[in-house]
Amino acid sequence: MLSVPQTQVYSYEKVVIFISCCLSFLGSSLIIGSHFWWSDLRTRARQLLVYLSLADLLSALSYSYGVLRDFQSSTWDCVLQGALSTFANTSSFFWTVAIAVYLYLIIVKSEQALADSLVIWFHAISWLVPLVITAAAVSLQKIGYDASDVSVGWCWVSIQAEDHVLWMLLTGKIWEFIAYVTLPTLYILIKKHIYRAHEALSEYRPILASSFRHHTQSSIADRKLTIIPIIFIFLRIWSTVRFILTLCNSPAVQNGMLVMLHGIGNTFQGAANCIIFVLCTQVVRARLVSCLCRCFGGEVNPMPHKAIVNNYGEVIARRNAEIIPSYVTEE
Repeated sequence: MLSVPQTQVYSYEKVVIFISCCLSFLGSSLIIGSHFWWSDLRTRARQLLVYLSLADLLSALSYSYGVLRDFQSSTWDCVLQGALSTFANTSSFFWTVAIAVYLYLIIVKSEQALADSLVIWFHAISWLVPLVITAAAVSLQKIGYDASDVSVGWCWVSIQAEDHVLWMLLTGKIWEFIAYVTLPTLYILIKKHIYRAHEALSEYRPILASSFRHHTQSSIADRKLTIIPIIFIFLRIWSTVRFILTLCNSPAVQNGMLVMLHGIGNTFQGAANCIIFVLCTQVVRARLVSCLCRCFGGEVNPMPHKAIVNNYGEVIARRNAEIIPSYVTEE
């Protein structure tokens, strides 16, 4: 068993990480709420995003409790919090990869029917596999206090378990490593396909406004497909670094900046998704602004909103014709 010192989590770090949890909770709630409030914006890809947001929401709740509680031993609520965060975090990995697979099948392989038929398998894998792993870890008493050397105040796999490295891999790290490889690979393939399709279309399309709009949508898709895996890796890499440092019994695992980045990275995924797919998506952003204006008694100009809705209809039509989902083309 590795001999590692307890990592001190300072009050200011707890505050920052708790704020990150709150932002992730709000961001996930906004994604879920916008999906149910506006039925005309629902697509299959956004539906998958809602399931990812449910996992991120549960993850934010469990992490926030762990940060505030600041466990010092494997109490009953430590085990409960550790089990919830393990389930939610692992489910989030699976749903993130599932969305990438879905987009790959639609955009690159043009297999809409196959992609839709796999949704039930996405559910089975993304909910049941984490549930089985978590249930096994709890029943074998592997979840508990970890001295904050592989967490930031919350509980995960007990550092006292003799096979804790194996269970750290099973309850998160192995799926995280797979996502590091799978996500960039799939999104690079999707980007290449969109680029090639755009180049092929530009050979015979006249330089008209419609061609310009297509180029704009392709550019939007290109930017989003680039930023999705980058954000995922940037947020998650800090926990991976601390995991490796823990295995090496390195004192650097207690580095304050590294601890802070680990805490924010593990808890900010829901907020990051909200920024990309709500706040940076014009049609959803416009409706949110409209709702806020009505709530605070402001006036809303209906014409820009109507134009945005019409533009959204054009995007949907273009998606059906060119197989680039609005999930990645909306701005």
